[in-house]
Amino acid sequence: MSLPPIVYCPTEVALKSAPINPHWVRSGTPEARNALLSRSADGMASTLLWDCTAGEFVWHYDIDETLYFLEGSAIIGDADNPPRRYVAGDVLFLPKGAIAHWQVDSYVKKVAFCRRVQPKLVGVAIRGAAFLKRKLTGGGIPAPVSIGA
Repeated sequence: MSLPPIVYCPTEVALKSAPINPHWVRSGTPEARNALLSRSADGMASTLLWDCTAGEFVWHYDIDETLYFLEGSAIIGDADNPPRRYVAGDVLFLPKGAIAHWQVDSYVKKVAFCRRVQPKLVGVAIRGAAFLKRKLTGGGIPAPVSIGA
């Protein structure tokens, strides 16, 4: 059986305009751009490169998104968490349904790992099928091996 090849995704790519919903902008004129770096075969996961200039806005998340900040900074908070500054090297997870307030003082660039959330019943069925497959094929994590003694 042939496995799919790994795919290199450079982050030095041309970004296209990706305007923020004007109803979400609170101040300034933030200009956002992005580029699709990768997408899973089933379309449920993707990786984007995104950047934005100065401004304040609210973002409504309709997917799970994990952010890895590459350049610049942004102050991000929500109804349950006070605003915090995120800088290059920081990671932030925003689940589907989150509403985050963003403040970009000058510029921010991030990689976004996005995952569409399946209905709970579909997730249960997939995990059940995977469990049965492991049981039937004897797959799974091998038992630890004792060394010495």
